[in-house]
Amino acid sequence: MEGARSNRNSVDPKLLELLVCPLTKGPLEWDPERQELISRRARLAYPVRDGVPVMLPSEARELQDNE
Repeated sequence: MEGARSNRNSVDPKLLELLVCPLTKGPLEWDPERQELISRRARLAYPVRDGVPVMLPSEARELQDNE
């Protein structure tokens, strides 16, 4: 059961290969500390809630200049 619990704090690498930013269609980076998928080109961070990426631009937060 511990393995399933730790998987909730990460994104499956195979899924990350398939997901793209819905706005730019560019690659995403996983930020494990904030539990977000980062689109550098769109300057957006998409949340991952309970292991499920929320790929809606309206749910994303804008990246700050220092991110």
